[in-house]
Amino acid sequence: MKKILLITLINLFYYNLSISQIAEAPERFRGEGPFEQLIIRGATLINGNGAPPIGPVDVVVEDNKIVNIRSVGFPGLEIKENRRPKAIKGAKEINAHGMYLLPGFIDMHGHIGETTQGRADYVYKLWMAHGITTIRDPGCGNGLKWVLKQKEDSKKNKITAPRILAYTWFGQGAENGFGSDGGINSPEEATAWVKKNAENGADGIKFGGARPDIFEAALKENNKHGLGSACHHAQMDVAWMDVLETARLGLTTMEHWYGLPEALFDDRTVQNYPLDYNYNNEQHRFGEAGRLWKQAAKPYSKKWNEVMDELIELDFTIDVTFVPYSIFRDVGRGSRLEWHKDYTTPTLLKFFLPGRDNHGAAYFDWGTEMEMEWKENYKLWMTFINEYKNRGGRVTAGADSGYMYNLYGFGYIQELELIRESGFHPMEVIRAATLHAAEAIGMEKEIGTIEVGKYADMIIMEENPLKNLKYLYATGDIKIDENNEAVRVGGIKYTIKDGIVFDARQLLDDAKKIVDDEKASTPGWEKYLMDEIKRN
Repeated sequence: MKKILLITLINLFYYNLSISQIAEAPERFRGEGPFEQLIIRGATLINGNGAPPIGPVDVVVEDNKIVNIRSVGFPGLEIKENRRPKAIKGAKEINAHGMYLLPGFIDMHGHIGETTQGRADYVYKLWMAHGITTIRDPGCGNGLKWVLKQKEDSKKNKITAPRILAYTWFGQGAENGFGSDGGINSPEEATAWVKKNAENGADGIKFGGARPDIFEAALKENNKHGLGSACHHAQMDVAWMDVLETARLGLTTMEHWYGLPEALFDDRTVQNYPLDYNYNNEQHRFGEAGRLWKQAAKPYSKKWNEVMDELIELDFTIDVTFVPYSIFRDVGRGSRLEWHKDYTTPTLLKFFLPGRDNHGAAYFDWGTEMEMEWKENYKLWMTFINEYKNRGGRVTAGADSGYMYNLYGFGYIQELELIRESGFHPMEVIRAATLHAAEAIGMEKEIGTIEVGKYADMIIMEENPLKNLKYLYATGDIKIDENNEAVRVGGIKYTIKDGIVFDARQLLDDAKKIVDDEKASTPGWEKYLMDEIKRN
């Protein structure tokens, strides 16, 4: 009977059942290249390995591979022409003198979006306008088949999109009745599901939690196939499987912080939930989440140090995803960030409104005391993350955009600013966004730094992001010029992915047009949103 059940599980494993999908991205019409030869001339290189900037350098790309990186002089002096790599006939050259060159960014938590969150091309272009050339889709909310099709189209550069890694939500498809009670209910069913997930071409699994024997079986099988794993240690399962326990079983990355304070408990075994708590009540859920870190062992205590040291020994990656929860520290500011006016669709704005049935939108009657709880929560969380980095632990950047006023691309740069707030040097921030993320997804030999032999995924910008991370926002930041006039500067000039040169500002304009078109097709959308606010 069990054998028949497993065969049924395998044969009926369809990832797109009951999944609401957005339209695939249209055929690519932006970007130049790839070129037989592309030479970036005279840039200052800020690499992802933590090394200080160096320049001017020339970087040579042939098709999609970096083939030469050469120092061609000293700052403030004439370029040494005899050191410059020679261009072949028909080569594309970019004059990057006075500009900055970085590896393409990797968003470790990049939901492509569902029907409530816009169009695929809107999401992709906002990402790429911010220099994001690789994303890990945790959960494949549009279905694995859909994500793999977009992944292949991106790989072939048929669409304007970052590289895509597909991490299927554990059990996706099984909720349609597989298993004795629906879902995955035994280690055998977990093993069968993971085998099929690997056969279907997934890059990994996104867990939310599971019964310990099921989680162990799934991770064991997943690691046999050499696939990655991530986990949002949801409160419904974390009491029996915290971060330390899942890391010991072979989990490779965690998201957010759930499961980490629980591993640090030294005077309790479960979170101090109010007795009327209901997990489906979003305000209960996020209100109490903001009180979690202060229930953990104190910073630098024996328990705190033991957990940190073991996670580092296990080569465990923390993808912090600070930004989605930052709304809870200051709802007024977070809901009125300057880019929402031009770059957030009415559909998303409606989804972001406070509500009992919108995920995370718990910020109704969210007073000063709640914000203070969250500010303290961040202080403790950031203390752990910064020390984890200092002791050699791997920390990466993921935005988890599409929720809680966290907009694609813009939210990723907010994430970098929050990592900086936690104590990272700006060069450590860039490393978290590039090399360390590449290591976490097993692609450090292909991307993550600008090195000979790696793919040509790069960012070119006119302002120095180490001096001001806000220059990485597609909308830049404000300076005062020599005439005492306020001027907006910054933003990424070119995003290069697979050796194809994209005008980042043009991609941003494309995203704005999508927003403008939706506004035009939704008469009275502003009044509608105001009415929704009153109703909520």
